Amino acid sequence: MSYLAIVDLGSNSARMVVERLNNDGTYTEIIREKEDTRIAQNMGPERVLKEVPIARTIAALKYFQSQYSDFEPTVRAITTAAVRVARNQTQFLTRVKNETGIDFEVLTGDEEAYYDYLGVITTLAIDNGIILDTGGASVELIAVIDGQNQSAISLPFGAVTLSETFNLANEVSQRDIAAACKDILSQYEVLPWLNAHRGLPVILLGGANRSLARMGRTILGKDIINQIHGFEMSVEMVEHIFENLRYMSRQEREHIAGLEISRADIIISGLLPLLNLMQLIDAPRVIFSESGVREGLIAEMMKNND
Repeated sequence: MSYLAIVDLGSNSARMVVERLNNDGTYTEIIREKEDTRIAQNMGPERVLKEVPIARTIAALKYFQSQYSDFEPTVRAITTAAVRVARNQTQFLTRVKNETGIDFEVLTGDEEAYYDYLGVITTLAIDNGIILDTGGASVELIAVIDGQNQSAISLPFGAVTLSETFNLANEVSQRDIAAACKDILSQYEVLPWLNAHRGLPVILLGGANRSLARMGRTILGKDIINQIHGFEMSVEMVEHIFENLRYMSRQEREHIAGLEISRADIIISGLLPLLNLMQLIDAPRVIFSESGVREGLIAEMMKNND
């Protein structure tokens, strides 16, 4: 028996899990933590990580260490879009290493999409669908046909970057929503394989999509709103929830049942990649997954240890 800690530094939040790797090839989650670090905040077109988010992130990483250190685990630390594109990536990673001792691996967009795929297919019975992982600074799209990864891409926009670029955080203009949609569609429409997979369900990953699931489960009167893995929602309900959100002020959004207050400024931007994808491929429904990159990493590690 041994322990594995995975630290996942995304563009909007940092997450950490500790897994006990059992001798029979199974694993058991011991700890799960999340901190709203928002490392992508105010990067701007110059693509520079700023001091306040950096300090906030390092504080979160030190907290994670305090939670997993007693287990003496193997530590796998990964980071994604914001750090991937940052011009000061090297300086940031060196500072993190000096202040925490954590060595981060910067995943490519292709690697992030691959681990999303592994995380989904090992925990959900999905034969055909389009996986959409909406992060803070990127989205990953993966076409799954007969259980196999057919096509995949990482696109350079996400909940945080769309919110900042198109002013979707506070009082939201419908004109700005339309401009954001136009930008998203322009990047979807050059992917010929998307049109080839019309009529497939969308499998959803990412914080904004998890918030959507919790809002939907609240509307449906579910007893446990956080039980979202495998939960399905009609396209009509997704559109209904968004139509309500798009006309609300930030303060109104902060009081929606099922929506974290910390996501009120990025929930509209965070749902736009899904709304535009559903319409483009005429998706019949969406399916929510709580398993993504971290679970994909674990699946790969367990397979390699067989």
